[in-house]
Amino acid sequence: MIRLEPKCYHRDMDTVIQIAAVAAGGASGAVARYLVNISPLATLFDKFPLPTFVINVVGSFLIGFVVTVASGRIDISENVTLAIIVGFIGAFTTFSTFEMEIYGLVREGALLTAFLYLFLSVFLGFVGVLGGVGLGRSF
Repeated sequence: MIRLEPKCYHRDMDTVIQIAAVAAGGASGAVARYLVNISPLATLFDKFPLPTFVINVVGSFLIGFVVTVASGRIDISENVTLAIIVGFIGAFTTFSTFEMEIYGLVREGALLTAFLYLFLSVFLGFVGVLGGVGLGRSF
């Protein structure tokens, strides 16, 4: 007869619960992103992608707020933190993680690295988009 050690069982169950928390948060974040994209914001300007801009700024604010609050100001469970940060905000926008990484570099005094990361990510990310569009059009 095979018996699972209680410790292993709890670790496995914790992992399942964490995955479920991220999935629930991710589903909510994806729906929120879609709702912003189909909101009246989409019709305010012709050329400026206002919904995506709002999503990126709000997501950046949210990740900064939640990381700060969850790091000791308020006792928030790891599962709730995962659901919000990895799930909801991750699905809502990945831009917020990028911004938080830049903040971490600045906080550590790595200003040149932060600037290079910022500039190269935006510039080369755009070059990547152009390359992907170009390759996609060739099919």
